Amino acid sequence: MTQRIRVYENLRGVVYTPFYLASVDGDWQKLGLDVDVIKSPATSETAIGLMAGRVDVAWGGPMRVMMHHNEDPSCSLMCFGQVVSRDPFMLVGREPMQSFRFDDLEGKRIGVASDVPTPWLTFQDDLQREGIDPASLDRADDRSMAENAARLKAGEIDVMQVFEPYASQAVADGYGHILHRFAVRGDVAFTTFYTTRAFMDANPDVCQTLVKGIGQALDRMYAMPIADLAAKVSPYFPDLDVKVLAAAIDGYRMAGLWARETSLPPTAVVRLKAALLSGGFIQRDMPYDDIARDIGVQ
Repeated sequence: MTQRIRVYENLRGVVYTPFYLASVDGDWQKLGLDVDVIKSPATSETAIGLMAGRVDVAWGGPMRVMMHHNEDPSCSLMCFGQVVSRDPFMLVGREPMQSFRFDDLEGKRIGVASDVPTPWLTFQDDLQREGIDPASLDRADDRSMAENAARLKAGEIDVMQVFEPYASQAVADGYGHILHRFAVRGDVAFTTFYTTRAFMDANPDVCQTLVKGIGQALDRMYAMPIADLAAKVSPYFPDLDVKVLAAAIDGYRMAGLWARETSLPPTAVVRLKAALLSGGFIQRDMPYDDIARDIGVQ
């Protein structure tokens, strides 16, 4: 008998291509799981709605799980199954820069991605590791990524921090050049499934099926021609030119953005947690076993 669950999609983005591919190709359905994907009305609602029982599982950033554990040590949220294993954000400039280094940002007006907290938190951590004071950046007032793209095009800022499709659209439109991919940082547990500990304990088979299904989609995604992959997920992006979508997916795939293995290693969780701590977003450490579980897939 097919089991039905409700899953929150945190937000609509090219970064979530594996989830869309799994939905389109019916990976979970073939494994006996009917996944009702519901787009969360706000990124802040995703974890809150999950804890309130409005959905059973969510996909999104472990940052939210750590935030809620920081606020409440008895929080029941648990991450499992890594899907986006690297940082999808980029620095895009009005002018190209060869052999870019963070020092090259000196004197540049920068629009930081402020739609969600993680991009700046990981960015500022990278800067500190390079011996650069994040406060030394000429940071423009916070705007959305869409607004920053418009500001870059108008020459009001020199560099913007964005994810796809804003980067590839800027390149296609001739006003942007990709300077830096934060994916080079390596494994950082950017997107996983997460649920409550009670749901995970009561439904280990469901969690395993979610991970197994997304693993099948990830395997296909790395093997498919880019044009075919873009065509499959293009209905999720009706206002985006399919060639721009294909370029965005191709760049992510070449950067190794998506996990080759769905296990959730402690090292990746620690790397993200370190950025949240260094940025003052969370104030206490928390053991891996309190916030994550590495679910084996049979």
